[in-house]
Amino acid sequence: MAGGGWGWRRAAGALRAASGGWRRAAAPGPGAAGAASRGLCAGGAPGLSYRELKELKTTKVLHIDVRERWEIARFGKIPASINIPLGELVEALQMEPAEFEEQYRQKMPAKSDPVVFSCLAGTRSKQALGFAVSLGFSRVQQYAGGFEDWVKHEPPEKK
Repeated sequence: MAGGGWGWRRAAGALRAASGGWRRAAAPGPGAAGAASRGLCAGGAPGLSYRELKELKTTKVLHIDVRERWEIARFGKIPASINIPLGELVEALQMEPAEFEEQYRQKMPAKSDPVVFSCLAGTRSKQALGFAVSLGFSRVQQYAGGFEDWVKHEPPEKK
């Protein structure tokens, strides 16, 4: 890596340490193998793996990164994801479609549309999943490994 290498990894570690540490959310049930082919379902389904997320991103899935804007600006993002910080998510998912599109430059997902949530390491995306389910979204899933897992496989997209 030219131009500073993986300095963001060190910064992410410092961020976790300063905030009391984020822990990876435990995925319930057996491994995530085949989750993408089974369809998206929030009811106890395990989190998606990197490979499953890559496969889903070739389809019409809305990928929402719930990290804070400054995290995206500093460390980058997973390609083709949109940023809606966790603190804004409930309000965003209840917006009028035109308002959502104006705010996030993305079509508002219908409650039956496939949506994937991610964050740094799975804690916030698990919360986002719960919020979406409570609002009636039926085809939601989380990328439990989050940004930390993604960058083990490929570099982030800089904003």
